[in-house]
Amino acid sequence: MRKFDIVTPVIEAGFDELDHADRRLVDDAMCATDRAYAPYSKFHVGAAIRLDNGEVVTGANQENAAYPSGTCAERATCYYAHARWPEAAFMAIAVAARGTDGEFVAEPVAPCGACRQALLEYETLAGHDVKVILVARDKVYILPSVRATLPLAFSEF
Repeated sequence: MRKFDIVTPVIEAGFDELDHADRRLVDDAMCATDRAYAPYSKFHVGAAIRLDNGEVVTGANQENAAYPSGTCAERATCYYAHARWPEAAFMAIAVAARGTDGEFVAEPVAPCGACRQALLEYETLAGHDVKVILVARDKVYILPSVRATLPLAFSEF
């Protein structure tokens, strides 16, 4: 028997510490929260993915009364990005959320497990790490890869 620790590297940064490309991605994710359809949870999530062809794709969560047939912002965005530009590799994703009070959350919110798995497959397809930026009201968390969000990932695909 062997015990080991799983460590997730996270950098906490302020918006002013981001480079231009990451700041644009964060801004796009924050703006995408306005396009969420969340009449039930009142939790508005936006995502933005930067592709290696220079395109930035955004999306937002979409709920439905026939729960659970809605879609999270991260999956809505990654599925559209790959459907529109199947040859383009993902470079980074930013995720922002506004809580039930309509304000951006105080602490960054990470993708759900299903979204982490979907994003991991696109990271694998890209052949390199895809940076993850989780956005809160006054700070961001930066993770080096999708795999860092899902350390015991299912990867037999």
